Amino acid sequence: MEEPVSPASRPLRKLGFLTIGLFDADDPGRGHETTLEIIELGERLGFDSAWVRHRHLQYGISSPVAVLAAASQRTRRIELGTAVVPLGWENPLRLAEDLATVDILSGGRLNPGVSVGPPMHYEQVKEALYPDTFDAEDFGYERVRRLLDLVRGKPATDFSGVEGFEVFSDRVQPHSPGLGRRLWYGGGSQGSARWAGEHAMNFLTSSVVKAEGPDGEADFAEIQLSHVRAFRAAHPDGDAARVSQGLVVIPTDSASSEQRARYEEFAAARLPRTTSPQGPARLLFAPDLVGTSDEIAERLHAHAAFREIDEVAFALPFTFRHEDYVQILTDMATKLGPALGWRPGAGV
Repeated sequence: MEEPVSPASRPLRKLGFLTIGLFDADDPGRGHETTLEIIELGERLGFDSAWVRHRHLQYGISSPVAVLAAASQRTRRIELGTAVVPLGWENPLRLAEDLATVDILSGGRLNPGVSVGPPMHYEQVKEALYPDTFDAEDFGYERVRRLLDLVRGKPATDFSGVEGFEVFSDRVQPHSPGLGRRLWYGGGSQGSARWAGEHAMNFLTSSVVKAEGPDGEADFAEIQLSHVRAFRAAHPDGDAARVSQGLVVIPTDSASSEQRARYEEFAAARLPRTTSPQGPARLLFAPDLVGTSDEIAERLHAHAAFREIDEVAFALPFTFRHEDYVQILTDMATKLGPALGWRPGAGV
């Protein structure tokens, strides 16, 4: 009996990339400037989107919204996203104001991605972050719902009107009407996928998922596919609901032999964590994809989840050099993207 033929991948409509934006503690300005230069390069190469990671109390971008405000003034077309803002560190009302402001400044190009859960190392940071309310804070989906309501224009207060010489609004200002449709949830579980769909968000799925089934062998691509389908089944837009996949992808077409050796060593060192679920949360990691664009395209076309999405935000490894990122992004835009059916401007 012949094996069934796998369905063809959707043509790739939007090509994006994700960067962590590391910096040296003694020269943080240079690291932030390099991040902005990478985003500018992405626009010149034709990428549809550039995304930045969020890191608190580390040597990475702690204020992605501020960085993207700067990027909005140095670019004109590329969409700018956060992947993701952990809402445990944020006040939804203040964040809604910042997001709307940057969206206005960018001309409607902001794609905020968020997630829930307690802040990392909460026991060590809680008294600095929430000195009076650390035992009462809710780090669940309600925090996202508050942000959604505020960004989408629901009242934040029952007061509005004129008081003396000042005029007050009952909703977040500025209000950016399209921003509510460009909010993303970064999730790696069935529950988060369904919740994002039920609340008409977009869905960011990365190189980490939860293996929630019985103990034993787990297939990353099949788990991720189940999340994509659960999200779309719950979303009012159904199969048209937006999903972006964020695997670590490293094309080597124009890489030097020294670069290729380092890339392969990097991927090999991380490979053991992909063989089985890790830790109490049973996190399953996807293998990093290293090789020529044709080799990577072949592996992606065989990936069950990739076949059902048409947007990506390929993650750049966070320990590489600036010249490595230039080579990788150039190969992504000129070799890998076309091999996946993408062309600049197709996602507009």
